[in-house]
Amino acid sequence: MEKKVTVVGAGNVGASLAQMIVQDGIADVVLCDIVEGVPQGKALDMSEACPLWGSASSITGANDYSYTAGSDIIVVTAGLARKPGMSRDDLLFANAKVISAVVESTSKLSPKAVIIVVTNPMDVMTQLSLKVSGFDSARVLGMGGILDSARFRTFVAWEMGVSPQDVEALVLGGHGDLMVPMPRFTTVKGVSLPALISQERIDALVKRTRNGGAEIVALLKSGSAYYAPAAAAYQMVKSIIFNQNRMLPCAAYLKGEYGERDVYAGVPVVLGSCGVGKIIQLDLNEQEKKEFDKSIEAVRSLVEKLKL
Repeated sequence: MEKKVTVVGAGNVGASLAQMIVQDGIADVVLCDIVEGVPQGKALDMSEACPLWGSASSITGANDYSYTAGSDIIVVTAGLARKPGMSRDDLLFANAKVISAVVESTSKLSPKAVIIVVTNPMDVMTQLSLKVSGFDSARVLGMGGILDSARFRTFVAWEMGVSPQDVEALVLGGHGDLMVPMPRFTTVKGVSLPALISQERIDALVKRTRNGGAEIVALLKSGSAYYAPAAAAYQMVKSIIFNQNRMLPCAAYLKGEYGERDVYAGVPVVLGSCGVGKIIQLDLNEQEKKEFDKSIEAVRSLVEKLKL
């Protein structure tokens, strides 16, 4: 394999992402974790599955960051997961220490890599990664919008009784309770959502999307979502590896777009081999802009707490 992806964190999200990459055979993977034996054991298990998957990818488990050198993509999933009653923001200071250590080590060993941050609170951890790595902001982005949009797509598909493949949805803003699902930019086979269902039902779907992660945490009781977050990160990895230039909602560093500057937020971007090739600027109406600004203010408050 010519491409190399490092996944830091061998928990549920990281291991699921590593499996998707290796199973599809799109890159070699280094699965890195501080817990001895866990990344090695999971990597060996996946290696033994490769003949059954028909995959020629290799996967290496490691506790030492030296194995990550020369990576094309670094995906950071390490950190504490949410527990019942815990918001993403509660994780701020604990995960900031983890992310700082991970990014400082991996960015030095892979100075040309694209960094994808999954760890919550995701927008702020991505901004911290930008500062620690010193990379161009185009090569440091966060996974949030794809996951939130996928949840919105799911709920719309269930509501309409249609295949999720026919639903395109968009969620902007911070990856938190104040995220901004965008019904006006959400379509079912090209038809705008407000033309298909009542505002009351739209409001219900928006609310469920905003609570999507917490709903899973409440059901699991001892963990948080990982299949959908891993699948969202995989879509980003694939777009970068194959230079697909997919238009995807990701946490990107704003430099005046949407009237915001020096902050990460979920917006549509064109994602290719060099990371964010372009940020797509949408014409938001007054209510959408108000909700977007409110969401960004929540992100800024956390950024200020970390003094970034």
